[in-house]
Amino acid sequence: STVGRGAAPLAGGRDGGVLMLPRHFPGHGSSPSAGPSSSASASVSNSANFYLGLLVAQNTAKTLILRYAVSGKPEFLYSAAVLATESLKALLSVLWVLSHGGSLQGIVAFLLDEWRIFVRVLVPAGVYNCQQMLEFVALSRLDAPVYSVLVQSKLLTTALFSYFLLRKQLARKQIVALLLLLCGVALAQISQRKPVPAAAGGAGGSASTAALASRASAVEVESSHQRFVGVLATLIIATLSGFAAVYTEGVLKREGSAQHPDRHPHARGNHSLAYMQIQMALASLLLIGAFALVQDFAVIVEFGLWHGFNNAALVAVFSSALGGLIVSAVLKYADSVLKVRATSA
Repeated sequence: STVGRGAAPLAGGRDGGVLMLPRHFPGHGSSPSAGPSSSASASVSNSANFYLGLLVAQNTAKTLILRYAVSGKPEFLYSAAVLATESLKALLSVLWVLSHGGSLQGIVAFLLDEWRIFVRVLVPAGVYNCQQMLEFVALSRLDAPVYSVLVQSKLLTTALFSYFLLRKQLARKQIVALLLLLCGVALAQISQRKPVPAAAGGAGGSASTAALASRASAVEVESSHQRFVGVLATLIIATLSGFAAVYTEGVLKREGSAQHPDRHPHARGNHSLAYMQIQMALASLLLIGAFALVQDFAVIVEFGLWHGFNNAALVAVFSSALGGLIVSAVLKYADSVLKVRATSA
């Protein structure tokens, strides 16, 4: 229902304003001329597999949790749920830094020095916020199995964005697989269409029968409209997911985690991801906070920001926050295509 951001420019620079990576980056199709040692490669592979496994487990539960949270007529604000999710991400990341030898002063200094990267991650932060909001919209109108099938179209969008932004080549088998995926998504949507029941009664049918038929038809029209909104929201989610994952992968995979590594030695290596997550979470909080004030200001003033929050909403927030942290780790240690495959499992 969500980040190593260092401030060093992307290795390989920019090409026409598009974030680019050199061909020798891991997962970029070509092997480096002087690759890392076998032990280092094994370590990276083990980290990637670990986080991919976590992502599979988390994503499996997330859809069901969100569907349960929005079943019926939820009263909580979707913007409040996203605010809570991003706040929890920031808190967990700060606690990680503090528990591994960092300090609040070091975090503040890092954020001030790396403000350019903070500006850059406003783009994926805004996209992820929109994606989280749309997840509530889609799952309140679609069954969890249907949503799970339709959202797999993000495999296609991720592959396309990887090709155009990162210049990753697609094999013929991959293209065929993506086309088959599109067919499966289309069939899943067609299977949800239900015929409108014919009106009962013949020439001597009563007025009450006609009224019932009219109401049934109106209900079917409304149901079709809601289903269309859910499908549209899901397809937008798939598009945003593909773009955000590829863009974030481009920001994450760089040679250095900071413009000034000598000033922030703790923000490198195994701890860099936590610092980067703090940047992303703060960017998200800034954007979703502004959205909530504009869109939900009247409701917040009258009922409060957390009006209608229940246990199901709290569990959904925790699940989404955990998923955002895991996705960031996957994008750092693997790539966006593997991330999407894991969420498709």
